[in-house]
Amino acid sequence: MAATSPPEHPPFERPIERLAVLALLEAKPGTILEVEELLASALAMAEAESGTIRWYAFRLGRTRFGIFDTFADHRGREAHLSGEVARTLLARVDELLAQPPSIELSELLGVKTTQN
Repeated sequence: MAATSPPEHPPFERPIERLAVLALLEAKPGTILEVEELLASALAMAEAESGTIRWYAFRLGRTRFGIFDTFADHRGREAHLSGEVARTLLARVDELLAQPPSIELSELLGVKTTQN
């Protein structure tokens, strides 16, 4: 009986995360709840982006927030940076944030995921 080799691309293989974006935000006094609500509502927008593998919105302190997202390639990252989440946030920068967001583009060197 001849041995068969596994398929080249298993059907449940997830894209490899290679790139990321880290955005750090500082809320103006009196806008903390609005920034928190805006970030929470952006989850649905991020879920609609096919090129965004993971998307996190988080709080770093009383007035500091962040977004971290990952992508398989530059196309996915660029689509995200010009997508609905970015447009929604940038439309309210002057109203909600003490300064423009700090946005860092990065390459991922390692990713640990839980295998189920």
